[in-house]
Amino acid sequence: MVLERMAQRDEHNASGNPKQASPATRPAQYSEASPRDKLRQAAESLRNVIIERFYHNFRDFWADRQPLTWALAIVIGVAVGYGAITFRYLIGIVQLPWLHSTSERVVSAAAGVPWWNLVLAPAIGGVIVGAILQRFMPGRRAHAVADVIEARALRDCKIDVRTGLLSAGLAILSLGSGASAGREGPVVHLGATIASWLEEKFRLSAASRRSLLASGVGAAVAASFNAPIAGVLFAHEVILGHYAVRAFVPIVIASVAGAVISRIHLGNFPAFAIPQYQITTYLEFPAFALLGVTCAIVAILFQFAVMAAERIIWNFEMPLWLRTGLGGLAVGTMALVFPQVLGVGYETTDQALYQALPLSLLIGLIVAKTIATAITLAVRFAGGVFSPSLYLGAVTGAAFGTIATSTFPDVGASHGLYAILGMGAVAASVLGAPISTTLICFELTGGYEMTIALLLTVSISVGLTQTLLGQSFFHWQLGKRGLFLQDGPHKSIMRRLTVASFMSDAEPDGDGPRRLASDSDEAWLMASDTLERALRTFDKAGTTRVAVVADSDPTLIIGWADRMQALNAFNKALIDAAVEEHR
Repeated sequence: MVLERMAQRDEHNASGNPKQASPATRPAQYSEASPRDKLRQAAESLRNVIIERFYHNFRDFWADRQPLTWALAIVIGVAVGYGAITFRYLIGIVQLPWLHSTSERVVSAAAGVPWWNLVLAPAIGGVIVGAILQRFMPGRRAHAVADVIEARALRDCKIDVRTGLLSAGLAILSLGSGASAGREGPVVHLGATIASWLEEKFRLSAASRRSLLASGVGAAVAASFNAPIAGVLFAHEVILGHYAVRAFVPIVIASVAGAVISRIHLGNFPAFAIPQYQITTYLEFPAFALLGVTCAIVAILFQFAVMAAERIIWNFEMPLWLRTGLGGLAVGTMALVFPQVLGVGYETTDQALYQALPLSLLIGLIVAKTIATAITLAVRFAGGVFSPSLYLGAVTGAAFGTIATSTFPDVGASHGLYAILGMGAVAASVLGAPISTTLICFELTGGYEMTIALLLTVSISVGLTQTLLGQSFFHWQLGKRGLFLQDGPHKSIMRRLTVASFMSDAEPDGDGPRRLASDSDEAWLMASDTLERALRTFDKAGTTRVAVVADSDPTLIIGWADRMQALNAFNKALIDAAVEEHR
């Protein structure tokens, strides 16, 4: 019996269990593959993976119409480059009748004209600018960088072309008549306007529209300063608020195109002429740190001055044209003593870099330029803060350097270095853009040997400014309008999404369209209301479904808003924003 069972077991192992069968009795499908077959299988698997990944990525690339986005970036860069050149040229045309020169060397030209030209030109320009603002501009103000940030965050990157062109024209009139402001902010808004108009002609994705809007900004900075790298980083840091590879490519294309156009017509020169400089000893680094503290104080006082001037000036009721006229008169009167406050001020910035101004004048110009720019912006002349912040930084650094080199002549840095460091520190603190401003200083000056000193000075200045103010100049402007975009992407999404994006249409009953009773206490929303308002309405009403009424008739129900649909739309927008930031 035992022998019989052993025979049965051996027979079962040989026929019913392939794993234990002898090689001679294994089925053919279980035979080992040859090395050649294994190699062929590995090659086929690798080819499938590569082709599949390539196809998947290329399909996404093509579906998002990235080739079109890149092509539009070239067009935007070229258009913005010529727009920036035209902007500069027209400023010179406006200043020709009273300054008898189209040159940017306003201080030198002002020395050869009668004193009443200096007083009357800003005043007359102010009256014209105020009249145009009062009659034609929405909000009675010219638009600039803060409005581009708002368009990116809340208005689906849409900028009204008429408003953009009028803002550029008002800036030309303001700066050409001697107002103390910068030209880069208006050029940035003009670049964004061109990009917005062009992308509106094509039905692009939201991410592509934001990339092209930032491309217009990058091209504007690149063309204005001959600084394409800084243009790319400024567009990411200030406008987009994040760095993403998909946005990087069109922004680079547009910035390079804008810089090339600028170099073709204006030459490949840095925006400022920089003298020879060097860091003599590492013992100077405490002085660089102290300069950062000084620049933070200047940047904070400058922003406080603008805030205070606006609060004081707008306490008095008067027509807008009279307000801007009186502001221009005040700036022109200051120019009798300090003609350096007129216009953009790049001539004085150059002189500060070369230590060509005495210490007493440098200190006086810090105060005078701060007051003149605060008045200019408060009365609503059109202009930006980029040039004034570079001006104040260069003058502050030059004054600090004069004191430092005279106090410690053996270890003091060469002339011009402190002015360059101050220029970067104050601008970075005011704009809230330390990375791009550092790169701007590199490209403006054509020098990279001061990297460590510049980073130290900028970081200390920006850190102290953010500690005391908590926001940049642009976000302060947005905060005045009730827009606090620094709180995170969820805030801007809640204010950008409207009820129309998640509501369902109402079906009429047998008696016609449904209506709310005129005396009903039932909660309702409009299609144009924001998601933020909708969520608050759901919470206040204690219901999950609210009627959506027509804008023209608050009793006519046109749809229904569901709380879960609202939350789903919010979550999807948050996910899309996170994906965009990391692609």
